[in-house]
Amino acid sequence: MRYLIVLVFSIFCFQLTYCQINEIGLFVGGSNFIGDVGATSYISPNQLAIGGIYKWNRSKRHSYRASLIFTELEGIDVNSDDPRRIERGYEFSSTITELSVGIEFSFIDFNLHSERKIGTPYMFSGITAAKHDDYYFLNGVQASANTSSWAMGIPITLGYKATFIDNLVFGVEVGARYTFSDSLDGSLPEDTSLQNYRFGNINNDDWYVFSGITLTYTFGENPCYCVN
Repeated sequence: MRYLIVLVFSIFCFQLTYCQINEIGLFVGGSNFIGDVGATSYISPNQLAIGGIYKWNRSKRHSYRASLIFTELEGIDVNSDDPRRIERGYEFSSTITELSVGIEFSFIDFNLHSERKIGTPYMFSGITAAKHDDYYFLNGVQASANTSSWAMGIPITLGYKATFIDNLVFGVEVGARYTFSDSLDGSLPEDTSLQNYRFGNINNDDWYVFSGITLTYTFGENPCYCVN
């Protein structure tokens, strides 16, 4: 009986995998930082962001999604609307590598094997991990701590996607990342020996935003969507 259960489960998993369709492609856009240094505009891309994206479409309404995106976060106080920041005049830049995994939900059925062009708004959320170098400010100038850290976070992404040419899907999206870190801009150094150099609001964690387009190529068998 145990072997029969294992056999049935194996067949089920194989059939489920066989029924899915995949997407792989590119994300290209811009990034902006929201924290203790620089402007506080929510959507104001000022640096290039580029990476790869993969989706495994589980049904017509949701997909498992993973992405790897590279960008340089930048904050410049003189670009802020806050007179105190303008007077302070701090600047920072930090190269980050972000890995993101989660679930993308389509508001309208998105059947990639439909014979007509289709489109739908969607949202994505899950978890992110962004690797960044550690910094602090010494006499108003960004200084390296010669270490790096991972900032965990939650992505909140809204977008619209549509079938384009055969096997291609085009999307436009804006995704905010709330991180569980206040050290991306160097305002709260990770190194405990540098705590005297902290500044800003230590009760607010850092955010950053990706705004851009996605272009994915679809491949795999016609999905049966037999399991919800």
